Amino acid sequence: MDMFDISEVARRTGLTTRALRFYEARGLVKPLRTAAGRRLFGEGELARLHAIGALKRAGFTLTEIARLLADRKVDLSRLVAAQIAALEVQATRIAETMGMLHIIQTRIDRGERIGVATLCSLIRQGEKTMEQENWRQVSERYLTDEARTDFAASYAQLPADFDQQAYSAQWAALTRRIEAALPMDPASAEAQHFFEEWQALLAPFTAIATPAMGAAVTRMYDDIDAWKGEQAPPFSSAVWDFIRQVGAARSSA
Repeated sequence: MDMFDISEVARRTGLTTRALRFYEARGLVKPLRTAAGRRLFGEGELARLHAIGALKRAGFTLTEIARLLADRKVDLSRLVAAQIAALEVQATRIAETMGMLHIIQTRIDRGERIGVATLCSLIRQGEKTMEQENWRQVSERYLTDEARTDFAASYAQLPADFDQQAYSAQWAALTRRIEAALPMDPASAEAQHFFEEWQALLAPFTAIATPAMGAAVTRMYDDIDAWKGEQAPPFSSAVWDFIRQVGAARSSA
């Protein structure tokens, strides 16, 4: 029987070695181990990884995939129907963007002068729409009905002068500094300072978040490696793992 090490499996599947280790930790695959601790994947595990990839592309969550691969009772009709509905929404948004571009093209063909600034603005608008849709599709996989309702109600609680663009820029700056400082001892003074900055930036969310909302967000970011190919996360899994480690260290202190 052919056996493959983790680098060969990564080459054959297009997955990163980190993702493979993550799938193993979630119990989706169970490679053999050599005496030296090297992972070896057989043909069966390789087939499971290809199946995981196909199911992920269809929009199933890792929890749903685990149940499907374990052959446990699953309401497949409901899962497929939900994914079809999500894709239909995405198709509608794409059609709207295409319609906008066709209108611009018609105006250009008629000889109208469309400034680059106007065109870029319209393109950015289309990209923002698609990004929002991507985020919606990713987050929907982790929201319970309660969390979904709570999120819908929470938007009205944000301050009227809340600047989302500036807020996002603050997060980007903080996560870049953390990424540059890794690896770091979670118990170190530097780690504690980063954690306190993180919590301070999180304050607008924690002020309005219900337990259901917090649990959904935590589940989503615990699963970063599963969806980062669909929507770029605001920070890497390494940064998230670090923050979780610091939080755990503080809780046990």
